[in-house]
Formats: sequence, C-alpha cells, structure tokens
Amino acid sequence: MKFPSSWLKGSSLGESIASELRLQIISGFIKPDTVLSENRIAADFGASRSPVREALKTLSNEGLITLQRMGAVVNGLQVQDIEELYDVRYLIESFAWKRLASEDSAPLILQLRQIIDKMELAGKHRDVVEFAYQDLSFHEMIITAAHHTRIWHLWLSIRQIVMTVMLITTEQVLSQDDYKVNYVVNKHRKLLAGLESKDPYIIASNVEEYFEDSIQTLHTSIPDSH
Repeated sequence: MKFPSSWLKGSSLGESIASELRLQIISGFIKPDTVLSENRIAADFGASRSPVREALKTLSNEGLITLQRMGAVVNGLQVQDIEELYDVRYLIESFAWKRLASEDSAPLILQLRQIIDKMELAGKHRDVVEFAYQDLSFHEMIITAAHHTRIWHLWLSIRQIVMTVMLITTEQVLSQDDYKVNYVVNKHRKLLAGLESKDPYIIASNVEEYFEDSIQTLHTSIPDSH
C-alpha cells in the first residue's frame, strides 16, 4: 500500500516523504532496527537531503525512529505505543463528545450522518482510501466541534500516526466479509446515537465501548503488535 496522494495536497516534500516512510514503518514493511540512510532515502524519492532531514525529524518526534548521524534507526510501533496512542485518542474524544452533549448538535449530527453514509458506500465498494478518509473525518469533526484549542493541538500531535493506522486497519477490515464492514459502520452509528440522546452517561459509555473494541481490532491489524 502507498500513502494516498490525495491526502497529501498542500504538503511539503518533507511531509510527503514522512507520510510514506511512516506507512512503511507502521505496516511492518520497514522492520524495527533497520538503519535508514539519508542518501538512500533521497535517492529513492528523487529528493535533496533537506526534505529527507525534515521527514526524519518528524518521525523522530513521533517516536518511530531514533536519529543518528546521517540517518536513523527504526523503532517501529510496539504494543505499548499502540495502547498509549489509543489512550490519548480516548481522552481527546471522550472530552469532545461529552462537551457536545449540552449544545445544539443538530447541524453536526446531520453532517456526521452523511459521513457515515459515505463510509457505508465506500465499504460496499471496498474502497480503502475513501473509507479511511471518512472515518478520520468523522472523528476529527467531533474534535473540531468541541472548540477547545489545547485539545485540538493535542490531536494534531498524533493525527499523522492515527491517519496511517486507520489506513492499515481499514485495509484489514475491508478484506473481510460484509458483516465485519457493517459492524464497523454501525459502531459509528452508535456513537452518533449517543450524541442524539444528549445523555452524558450514554455518550461516555458508547465512547468507552468504541475504543475498547477498536484497540482489539488494532492489535490484530498491526504487524508484531499482538
């Protein structure tokens, strides 16, 4: 799988290189302890070393690699990394969902319902990129609607890894039967139903259930994570 070019619009060359390397590392195509050479990456991407350094710095900040002179060593994404990533996602989204319980969410609910419909259609066509994009859009819309600057900045700090993981898990989900695809779609419908109820307890319960289930899916989708 290659990182979708449609998701890279407006990205710098360094960001594009980071996106591709991130996908290869998290998917297990590039194994832990692999030594990455600046010169080799520059040659592979037809780029100068400046955007390669930008990419490696980004991946280092995300903990996926450890920088060395003229390159880096791959750390990969371990079980603890996965669990911590989803802990942070849970903290962000549980806050955002509950914050919206007391607001007029009718316009937001309509938009979220439309996103779920697009997910369902993408699932029927086994369109991995579109399904993952709509999945990301669903969760990001909730975080955006919470209107909390610090929560938004926290989300941005993990967004690229989350996006990449979604691509990998979506490919795994869409390779299965219709039951599994519909199960994932209906998980999102249940989150939406919680918001429609305006009951903080139901919202919190649905969000907790969603993430408990999602991390199990993640463990079976990421190489060497189970």
